Amino acid sequence: MDAKNKIYVLPELPYAYDALKPYISEEQLRIHHDKHHAAYVAAANALLESLEKARQGNTDLDYGTVAKQLSFNTGGHRLHSLYWKNLTPVDNTGKAPKPSGEIGNAIDREFGSFDRFKKEFSQTAAKTEGSGWAVLSFCREVERPIIMQVEKHNMNVTPRRPVILVLDVWEHAYYLDYKNDRAKYVENFWNIVNWDEVGRRLADL
Repeated sequence: MDAKNKIYVLPELPYAYDALKPYISEEQLRIHHDKHHAAYVAAANALLESLEKARQGNTDLDYGTVAKQLSFNTGGHRLHSLYWKNLTPVDNTGKAPKPSGEIGNAIDREFGSFDRFKKEFSQTAAKTEGSGWAVLSFCREVERPIIMQVEKHNMNVTPRRPVILVLDVWEHAYYLDYKNDRAKYVENFWNIVNWDEVGRRLADL
């Protein structure tokens, strides 16, 4: 396929819609994935199409606005694609998963303990203003994991600081299950983190 004809595609979830219960309900997950994430994908593709038509017809658009919208929607697509994969169904033990291997070692080196990391990440998520994300990146320059806030979907990171763990704290991620109790949603997030996937992201750097 010609590169110009490629479009963004909504990824399928790597688990069933009811697999994250009781922490995320089937209804909440369906709306989040099938409506919200799908909307970012559709908007990004529509923007690419409008750019292509303008170039073929040698006409102009408001390129500043298009660039901003494209950044927003492609950022939303990328972050959500990461988010689905760093969640995992609840196992039969009922115990919250914990990081091990190199990701566990990296967290211990940087934060002193997993509990300290959880505290810092949770507070970052809870105090993100308005709509946004809590993100764990890994900075290649200093070889350290760094917690950041992402406003809306603005991926203000460089190629030397890839993202390895994300938590969506837009209200659309939790409002059906938690109403306005973001803190409870953040607390329950730790029960469904896929640390194997986070570890793979770190190993692939």
